[in-house]
Amino acid sequence: MTLYRGTVVDTPVSPFDGGELRVEEDGGVLVRDGAILARGSFAAVRDAHPDEPVDDLRGGIVVPGFVDTHVHYPQVRIIGGLGMPLLEWLDRRALPEEARLADDDYAAGVATDFVGALTRAGTTSALVFGSHFPGAVDRLFEESARVGLRVTAGLVVSDRVLRPDLLVSPETAYAESVRLAQRWHGAAGGRLRYAVTPRFSLSCTDAMLQACGSAVTAVPGVFFTSHVNENAAEIAAVEADFGASYGESYDRHGLLARRSVLAHNVHPTDAELDLLAARGTAISHCPTSNSALGSGLFPMRRHLQRGVRFALGTDVGGGMTFSLLREALQAYLVQQCLGEQRTPLSAAHLLHLATAAGADALDLPEVGDLSVGKRFDAVWLRPRAGSTLDVAASNAGDVEDALGTYFALAGSADVAGAFVDGQAVWRPARG
Repeated sequence: MTLYRGTVVDTPVSPFDGGELRVEEDGGVLVRDGAILARGSFAAVRDAHPDEPVDDLRGGIVVPGFVDTHVHYPQVRIIGGLGMPLLEWLDRRALPEEARLADDDYAAGVATDFVGALTRAGTTSALVFGSHFPGAVDRLFEESARVGLRVTAGLVVSDRVLRPDLLVSPETAYAESVRLAQRWHGAAGGRLRYAVTPRFSLSCTDAMLQACGSAVTAVPGVFFTSHVNENAAEIAAVEADFGASYGESYDRHGLLARRSVLAHNVHPTDAELDLLAARGTAISHCPTSNSALGSGLFPMRRHLQRGVRFALGTDVGGGMTFSLLREALQAYLVQQCLGEQRTPLSAAHLLHLATAAGADALDLPEVGDLSVGKRFDAVWLRPRAGSTLDVAASNAGDVEDALGTYFALAGSADVAGAFVDGQAVWRPARG
């Protein structure tokens, strides 16, 4: 067993439902075999377990591991393409790079870069948009298993619109998706899971989406993920092609359910929001990407009013960062720009969106907060001595004020440790 000591902060009850930050300023979390056995003040937990080794995580805050609900594995090397809307950005920047992952050796290098970036950012669980090539999907799962992250991912499939080397038939998409799902879903002690992944309705025929629906039912418990309502031109094309709304293009094939996550949803109709709520489908809100590509401002208030679940996604490389801290800050800034339609967000809301809300969206009840009985997936945030963050956090009036300072100023460089199942997946040396 290990007793972790530090300022422990989480949101076991959603602030959107009236919950508040739960804080132990000098807290103790006792962990055995990856599970949390006790939590409370360090003095109380230490008195009850005087002989257990202590891992001292003071000098910052300890929060649940970050959960990224939408991030593109093949795009880690093309972050930073600015000045283009979505469809132009795909054609000029993203898709040429994605085609390179047909080479398994190249894909292995990208997988190493990608998984390393997640761990350095404190992301311990992620729903990953995979590759169009089965070998590259294998490389992603292999690297995720080696490092120890919780990763849900799958083969990206399309049969129209995209460049020819990224297209497959519905029959091939079904066969390869099922084969990969049978190999990886539930692997690595359950940390790896499979997601059926059509790129978006725009690049899929009805036959392809039907094949995806068949793949979902072929392997019990797999996930479904794609994009929805991101860009006005994209939405108009989907509606013209399918004679239905974007959301309905998936629902007609049984693809919207509790284990479904759709990215963006910047421009939903009220009917689509009601459909998503009825199906239990979650939305991945990617504010940095939406801002960078000029897609629009996320209508958070309408999602809350209609009962649609949502969490945060970085959407790398449309997004600019792997850090859920930076993504949460952008979510805050976007809401501040919406005037009467804004949803006021506190530091507690931001922490919840980056942790527990993501765990809920990805159906990971064993993580998301640091309660007894949960797995110890956690992040230790510690400012570098003398940095602006260090000065500002030290001057904060209380822990909630300090947490707001972390969201305002912290990034991947301030992640001093990341743990999955009680094992360190990132613990950089500090001078």
